[in-house]
Amino acid sequence: MLSPAVVSALEWLQWVFFAYFIALNLTYLALNYISMFGIVRHMHEHGTKFMWNNFRAYQPPVSIIVPAFNEERTIVSSIRSLLRLGYPNFEIVVVNDGSTDGTLAEVVRAFSLVEFPEAYRKRLKTKDVHRLYASPAYPNVRLVDKVNGGKADALNAGINCARYPLFCVVDADCILQQDSLARVVQPFLEDSTTVAAGGVIRVVNGCQVKDGFLTNVDLPRKMLPLVQTVEYLRAFLFGRLGWSPMNALLIISGAFGIFYKEKVVSVGGFRTDTIGEDMELVMRLHRVLTKKGVPYRIAFVPDPVCWTEAPEDLRTLRSQRIRWQHGLGDSIRINRGLLFQRGSGFVGWLALPFFVIFEWLGPLVEVAGYIFVPFAYFLGFLSLSSMLIFFLLSVSLGVLCSASSLLLEELSFHSYPKTRDILWLFLAVIAENLGYRQLNSYWRIRGLIAWMLGRKAKWGEMTRTATWQADN
Repeated sequence: MLSPAVVSALEWLQWVFFAYFIALNLTYLALNYISMFGIVRHMHEHGTKFMWNNFRAYQPPVSIIVPAFNEERTIVSSIRSLLRLGYPNFEIVVVNDGSTDGTLAEVVRAFSLVEFPEAYRKRLKTKDVHRLYASPAYPNVRLVDKVNGGKADALNAGINCARYPLFCVVDADCILQQDSLARVVQPFLEDSTTVAAGGVIRVVNGCQVKDGFLTNVDLPRKMLPLVQTVEYLRAFLFGRLGWSPMNALLIISGAFGIFYKEKVVSVGGFRTDTIGEDMELVMRLHRVLTKKGVPYRIAFVPDPVCWTEAPEDLRTLRSQRIRWQHGLGDSIRINRGLLFQRGSGFVGWLALPFFVIFEWLGPLVEVAGYIFVPFAYFLGFLSLSSMLIFFLLSVSLGVLCSASSLLLEELSFHSYPKTRDILWLFLAVIAENLGYRQLNSYWRIRGLIAWMLGRKAKWGEMTRTATWQADN
């Protein structure tokens, strides 16, 4: 027989897990509802017939910053693809962050770069800059050669060199579409208070790329990146799209995002003491601009503007997810003043509390629930039917959320037109909730514990297969 104290504790835990489960899924359903209206409105205003060229006369100049560390295999093709973007006025600032391979030599050779005695305005503190390069043959390509300081430090050096009021952050290995920049700049034209904007990031594994641009969309051949395809759809199409109308977007992907330079400089640029510099900057913009009483908007464009390679092995994926969770902890700690900040609106009173409870601490509750329910059953506190109902509801609601994202994709962009692709994606939706999500929660707990213990997170090495580059 269980003692009254144990029974009372089990009953209390049962209600805690039940309340957590209800609150999480109600929020997900609300975000999904908002996203559906957002997608319908966006497709009505910016559908396939929307001509981005109509705005060429109004599109502001943009500085594209490309941080590069040991990217000698891909950096030249990446720059060439950026040069072919369908945008009227932009410059490319490549930042060689102390590469130990031939990255610097490859860029200098390919674009006929020469040292140029340009004034370097050190508005943001960075590691020492060795030299600046310019190209007589490509006037809008410049290169900064500096001491290694990490991605955030390289971005700050790029901001110091940027000539234009908007800057765009692009990873050296990302694949864009010719209208990517035009699409993500649109919020700045529609609302003068916009300080940052991001778009949908998709998985490029299985796709065909030629001359640095996406030519054919297809699904990954392996299950792990296929499940991540569904995961990305859910995270962007009803996660970020759901928060955006409330001006409560807390992250713009570091792979592709655009910012108003002066506002970023005014809050101190990218922090170099965190591994989640992209999320931290967006949170800091919310916090500082709210405190100053400055009207602002941080926007999300639901168009697929950037394609990136997803990990195809568990080791690389584990390292990525542990790093993401560590970065989330850093961002919340540094910007904890945003939590319930006066005047912060939905971002401080709803979005950030949601991220603290369900994204940051959520893995602890979720895994504890997986342990508690069978434990309560074996102790005779929970019936078999109750245990099965709990797991069935948990899995089925997860499937519902992911399937809703798939539905949003099909109703809007229809990137995967084949019936076979839809069937494979639906199988991936089920697989995601029967093992992958639980494994991901375990990795996130490891990241959370490492953060709590003060362990330094490292970027690690991304094992890239680059199968999508076969047709280059």
